[in-house]
Amino acid sequence: HVQTEMKQECKCHGMSGSCTVKTCWMRLPGFRSVGDSLKDRFDGASRVMLSKAEPETPAQRNEAAPHRVPRKDRYRFQLRPHNPDHKSPGVKDLVYLESSPGFCEKNPRLGIPGTHGRACNDTSIGVDGCDLMCCGRGYKTNTMFVVERCNCTFHWCCEVKCKLCRTEKVVHTCL
Repeated sequence: HVQTEMKQECKCHGMSGSCTVKTCWMRLPGFRSVGDSLKDRFDGASRVMLSKAEPETPAQRNEAAPHRVPRKDRYRFQLRPHNPDHKSPGVKDLVYLESSPGFCEKNPRLGIPGTHGRACNDTSIGVDGCDLMCCGRGYKTNTMFVVERCNCTFHWCCEVKCKLCRTEKVVHTCL
């Protein structure tokens, strides 16, 4: 994917920018753009199943190099959509064979700790939000007082002095 997103950049060299010599190179795309594009593909991934490919007849195959097996025939299987109403995946589509295990409930065999007792953010709509993280089970809210260092100042040389502040914190925890 990174290679398909590369762009050519050029720079001119010469007297007064005359471009008598032009140097060009391929530039990698930005990390963020690659990540965003892969995330879009991940979100659009489709479930597939394997099926045996029908063998081609010799007339369909290019006989110029009979000793080489064409790449598409190498493994003799095809990816078919799990839902027959969906279209077959393209070469750039992300696919999966099995659904991921659920993260809501504890499963020690798979190393999934579950989300019971996890702290969550009640105002977030992201993965750290209570609605998503608590899997619809709800959450409890506790108010606690915490003593933390605050108002820290640096004193020449090599000393930091802080006050202790007592603050009220609201903590949301998944049921």
